Amino acid sequence: MILYQSTVKEFCETVDSGKILQSIESTFRTKLGRNIPPAERSAYINSLPQMERVVRRSGIADDCGVLIEYVIPLTSNRIDFIVAGQDEHGNNNFIIVELKQWQKAEVAYGEGVVSTFVGGNTRETTHPSYQATSYRQFMFDFNENISQGTISAYSCAYLHNYEQKDPEPLLAEIYLDVIEQSPIYFRDDQEKLESFLAKFVKYGKGTEILYQIESGKVKPSKKLIDHVSGLFEGNQEFVLLDEQKVAFEKARSVARNTSTKSVVIIKGGPGTGKSVISVNLLGQLLIDQLNAVFVAPNASFRDVMVKRLAKEHSKVRVKNLFKGSAGFVDADPNTFDALIIDEAHRLKRKGAFMYRGINQVEDVIRAGKTSIFFIDDDQAIRPDDIGSVKELKRLADEYDAEIHEIELTAQFRCSGAEGYINWLNHVFQLKETANYDGWEDGDFEFKVFDDPNEMRRAIKAKHDAGFKARVLAGYAWKWTSAREGNPDAEVEDVSIPEFDFSMPWNSRKVGTTWAEDDEGIHQVGCIHTSQGLEFDYVGVIIGNDLQYDPETMTFVTSHENYKDGEGKKGLKDDPKELNRLVRNIYKVLMTRGMKGCYVYTTSPSLKNYLNKKGNS
Repeated sequence: MILYQSTVKEFCETVDSGKILQSIESTFRTKLGRNIPPAERSAYINSLPQMERVVRRSGIADDCGVLIEYVIPLTSNRIDFIVAGQDEHGNNNFIIVELKQWQKAEVAYGEGVVSTFVGGNTRETTHPSYQATSYRQFMFDFNENISQGTISAYSCAYLHNYEQKDPEPLLAEIYLDVIEQSPIYFRDDQEKLESFLAKFVKYGKGTEILYQIESGKVKPSKKLIDHVSGLFEGNQEFVLLDEQKVAFEKARSVARNTSTKSVVIIKGGPGTGKSVISVNLLGQLLIDQLNAVFVAPNASFRDVMVKRLAKEHSKVRVKNLFKGSAGFVDADPNTFDALIIDEAHRLKRKGAFMYRGINQVEDVIRAGKTSIFFIDDDQAIRPDDIGSVKELKRLADEYDAEIHEIELTAQFRCSGAEGYINWLNHVFQLKETANYDGWEDGDFEFKVFDDPNEMRRAIKAKHDAGFKARVLAGYAWKWTSAREGNPDAEVEDVSIPEFDFSMPWNSRKVGTTWAEDDEGIHQVGCIHTSQGLEFDYVGVIIGNDLQYDPETMTFVTSHENYKDGEGKKGLKDDPKELNRLVRNIYKVLMTRGMKGCYVYTTSPSLKNYLNKKGNS
């Protein structure tokens, strides 16, 4: 989709006549069936005259081409402004310009992330240069005319309201790599931006170049395929074993048959290898030259996968292949050959935070010729988690999709102790199993501690011995906000005063990649920074949100002591559902360890219950 397309001459005349907004509004209503949102309308009014001034003063030819709000194929991302033309050597080029109305920004925590006022509040968002770079890289990787060198792409960011500070946060060292790839221009850098445009697109013939952009076949480039292949070579972390290989080949076979709409449902509990299969499928389907992307609702899981797969210089390229689940609302039917959805039990319904659609399961089934879901019904943790096998089948039938079901049963986490997983299901009263009083030990270590400090020391000892170890906890403690003085794990919210124990929640500085950060051993991880990931050892703190009543032999959940606002929204009058979700959370936390799980609980009765039932 394109909201506006013209020559430079026509663009300048339309802006000068005051008709540019009218032209964009008309196209917006025709193509999207709704009016322009106020924030976008304001952006057009403020940014396009600024860009027209730059284009006019740059001296580029009248027959250079202009695109406004170009939707990148296979995504819902829109490029603010593209100008196309030839350089002095006759090379066909285009420039992506990311436009921002910002006036202030601060360094945030995480690569390519900044903090600024946007959407009525101060939020973390991507650095403008990172945004421009990622768009350029995606177009190179999936547009055949660009990847084969018929046309070349360049990118930059223009913050026309922003007065550069000294020192300037947006020029901090952490951002220098993306700034080198996509220069950033501030309010007083207009002449520099004009020179940048003139260097690459001064000599016109832009209409033909715009046609090449639009008509380029959408397929993975050879360079992307070679790059992805290299990521898996010799990487033992992603080797497929036994039934994992069978599931992989079945899903691959279904996806390669692009003539039929299909839904593949791969069911499996913790540690059965769902994520290993899903990541391998992404790589193989790209190698098979299918338009495939990886979808994961959990940002921590996505970012850790990118960090594990990508070298430092290739993170932008790899990150483009990993998407959140909220971005398929407006995707056209069958846009993708294959969508690979991991942690599908976390797909959202209407009303979920930052989601403006109705049902994310439907979004992805509609958007993909083949949708491959990896799911565990017992890992839903919030009331807006709509992903379930039942829901997948319902919507697959609605879209006349062929359904293929695969079940994974072999346990590769918890030292292969399938009995431990079954025991947790029984102990937390999630499922009836034969492991009601323990499991065959094998090499898996389980222990209930009387003192949280002792548990912390045990986890630290494992970490110091070279194991990947973390302390995790349920949402039984407040999480002090950055605005209240807690941007980098300064406040030790997870506190148990009777033992003089306190630790901070995981740092906002590292955000979604806390599980990989060296400082993570000194902080407490939550469900959102650990679900889908695995460690060697975990120490799990069960707080006052979950108690065990020995008289009724049931679990009791406290709405007041469960501190996740989104996690308990709408459940004040539904204690049964809240109880189920909290039990699910603790089961997930206690299955993150491959070699061992240590537990401390604030509830004496729950401690006695776990000791009585388990191998501790």
